[in-house]
Parts: sequence; C-alpha cells; structure tokens
Amino acid sequence: MSRTSNPVSTGQATAPPREPVTGTSPRHLPGADPRTRLLLLLGLLAGPGYVVVSLTQALTREGFDLTRHAWSLLANGDLGWIQMTNLIITGLLVIAGALGLRRRLRPGIGSTWPPRLLAGYGLSMIAAGIFRADPALGFPAGTPADTGTMSWHGLLHFGAGAIGFGCLVAACLGLARRFAADRRRGWAVLSRTTGVLFLAGFVAMAAGGGRVAANLAFTAAMLLAWAWLSSTMWHHRSSTTH
Repeated sequence: MSRTSNPVSTGQATAPPREPVTGTSPRHLPGADPRTRLLLLLGLLAGPGYVVVSLTQALTREGFDLTRHAWSLLANGDLGWIQMTNLIITGLLVIAGALGLRRRLRPGIGSTWPPRLLAGYGLSMIAAGIFRADPALGFPAGTPADTGTMSWHGLLHFGAGAIGFGCLVAACLGLARRFAADRRRGWAVLSRTTGVLFLAGFVAMAAGGGRVAANLAFTAAMLLAWAWLSSTMWHHRSSTTH
C-alpha cells in the first residue's frame, strides 16, 4: 500500500508569474497616448465648429441666401473677418487632427498619405481664409448679381479650394483602404461613399453657376464630409486596439 506524501511547506509564498511585456497593452497603444488623443479631439471639433459659425452667420447676415450662396462668400463685407478667422482656425484644427491620425495609424496601410492629404486640406482652408472669395450673386448687399470678373485673391481662393477638396476626396479613399484592411467594412463603405459624393457635389457647384440645386448639393456634400471627418477622429480616438 503506497502513501501519498504531502508537499513540504517552505514558508515562502509563490509569486505569480509575470505577464510578458509586449508593448501592446492599452497604455502603449498610439490611440491611448494623451497627445494623440488631444490631437484627434481637436480634429473632431473642426467640423462642428466650422458648421456652427458658418450657419449662424448665414442665418443672421443681411442678404445671404443659403440656397444660392456658398459659405465662402461670408468672408466679404464688414463682418467678413469672422468667416476668414473661421476658415483659418478650422484649417489649423484639421491639421492637428491629421497629425493625431498619423500617430494613431502607423504602421500599416494608410498611415502615411491619408494624414498628409488631410493636412493638405487644412492648409487649403487656411489659404482660403487669407485669400477671400469675390463678392457674387448679390452678396454682400449691393453686389451685382453677375459681376463677370475675378480678382487675384478670388482666383487664389478658388485654386486653394480645388486643391484642398481634391486632397479631402483622396484622403477619404485612402482611409477606406485602411478600414478595409482592418476589416471595418462599414467604415470603409462610409469613407468611399463620402469621397465620391463630395467630389460630385464639388463638380456640381463649380459647374452650377449659382443654381439652387447645385449649391444645395454641394452644401449637403460638405456637411457629409464634416460628419465623416468628425466620426473618423472619434473612432480612432475612442479605440484602444488596432
């Protein structure tokens, strides 16, 4: 008959095994870095701030018609400095968000060019704020309905907008690839759809000549783009895993 021997107690507590340090705990992830989260928060605020300030002016300034006038026309008149400042500050916030997105996405697909393109869009907004659009379509009050001429700063404003909008469309499509690689199909579809609709809205506005349908289409596309940008910043800020 065999006896089962009891283990001899040594009087020393057995220490739990250490968890391996892999560098992938939440505190080490780019999205958990306080500086990255702050930059993404600033990018998130760009759209709501721009929309609120622009709509407030559009609804209160004499002669402005949301169905006919682009928001960039608000940079004209005695209160034009408000929209010029709005454009510049929004551009700086977009650039901050792009820097945060760069920190959050690297390494991997879409970690280089989409943030750069968003930064390019931010720079274009700053340029659009410095070089204001020409008065047009009867705004500000007293402006002829059809001026037929474009100043040098109006030409630079339009050029900056065209380059910036192209950067935004390309950023949408680039981030769609990253979302697809991360198996975020819904986000990928949203990004592609936003890029395509925004491009269509811009083309409609550029060719519309002030027509109501074209202006409203571009306004809707702009609101969609800002909603996409804010939700994308929120998604990457709130996520703690790759």
